[in-house]
Amino acid sequence: MDSIAQPQLREDDKSDSTELVVTYRATAELKPHLRNARTHSKRQIRQIADSIQAFGFTSPILIDKAGTIIASHGRVAAAKLLGIERVPTIQLDGLSEDQIRAYLIADNKLGEKAGWDDSILAIELQHLMTIEGDFEVTATGFEIPEIDLLLSPAKAKPKDDPDDEFEDDQAVAPVTQPGDLWKLGRHRIFSGTALEELS
Repeated sequence: MDSIAQPQLREDDKSDSTELVVTYRATAELKPHLRNARTHSKRQIRQIADSIQAFGFTSPILIDKAGTIIASHGRVAAAKLLGIERVPTIQLDGLSEDQIRAYLIADNKLGEKAGWDDSILAIELQHLMTIEGDFEVTATGFEIPEIDLLLSPAKAKPKDDPDDEFEDDQAVAPVTQPGDLWKLGRHRIFSGTALEELS
C-alpha cells in the first residue's frame, strides 16, 4: 500500500547495539515463530486489518536475524490479508534464544495487565463517534455493543429503605432452637447444625 508513510531511517552509528533500526522487508519472507503460544482468530485478524487501514502500519514487526517473527504475528497476518507486500521491521540481534522464548510470552502477557479509565474512555469513544466521514469507531478494537455499554448511563444505586434498618437494641430474641421442626402446610423445616452429626 503506497499510502503508508516511510519512516526516516537513521544511519548514524550502527556500532551502537542499543539503537533500533527500522528496515522494510517483504511480508512473504517473514516466518511465524514455532514457539508462539498466542493465537489470533480470523475475526481478530480482520479487526487488526481494519486498524491498519484506518491508521497505517505504525508499529514495526520484531524479528530475529533469520526473519522469524518475535512479536506482532497478528499484524503480519493482517498485512497479508490486506495485500501489503512490505512492512517495517526491527531486527533484535542482542537476545539469546531463551530470551526470545521468554519475550514471546512477555510481549503478549504484559499488555493484558493494563486497565482502562472508564470515564476517559467513554469521553474519547463518544468523541470518535461524532467524527464525520469514512472513519469507523470500531477501528479502535471496540465493537458497537461494547461502546454502547460504556456510554450507557450508569444505573442509579437504589436508596436504602429506612424500614429495612433497625438498631441493635431492637433485635428480637430467637424463637427457633436447634432440634425444632416446623410444619408449613405439606412442608417441614428442621432447625439443626451441620457441625453436629445426627444421632
